[in-house]
Amino acid sequence: MRSRIPRQQAQWPQAQAARGADGDAGLGAGLAEVVAGARRRVVRGGDRHIDTAHLLHSLLESDPEVRAAFGEGPTLARLLGYLVQRSIGYGLRWQGSVEDSGGLPVVEGAAGFSPLAAVCVTRARERAARRGDTAVRGTDLLASLVADPQARAVEVVRRAGVEPAEVIKGVEQGGRGVSG
Repeated sequence: MRSRIPRQQAQWPQAQAARGADGDAGLGAGLAEVVAGARRRVVRGGDRHIDTAHLLHSLLESDPEVRAAFGEGPTLARLLGYLVQRSIGYGLRWQGSVEDSGGLPVVEGAAGFSPLAAVCVTRARERAARRGDTAVRGTDLLASLVADPQARAVEVVRRAGVEPAEVIKGVEQGGRGVSG
């Protein structure tokens, strides 16, 4: 027997904005898990876009090289603690706003990403290309996420007691952890 209740697709703006973002990201199969994790956070949190903090959280969960860039111990614990607080409501002040540093060009083909997160994805691809690689590494994305002072990922990193420039330096030096 067929149900009389019509089947509905998710109509929430956050689900529509996040749907398909991993295919549009151009990050390749290696980081598809990162984008998928960020997309789940968007839907769960009722956010409108995948922002740089969503990407940072997913990177930390899934990429050992990214975790190594922050070192072991208290720094990594503070960072993850802040991200968890954000995911359970601390980031409500960000909800309903779009992450953008103001002077960024519109990036085509990055549906579901905040304008700044879309630019970070593009910068991560450019980092990989400069290295002569077509595969974007998690550390490429990490370095691009913490490079813009207006990024939510930068706010998260600073709240954990780490300077973004030190993260980039650690990535450049092969993933040595930051002190803190």
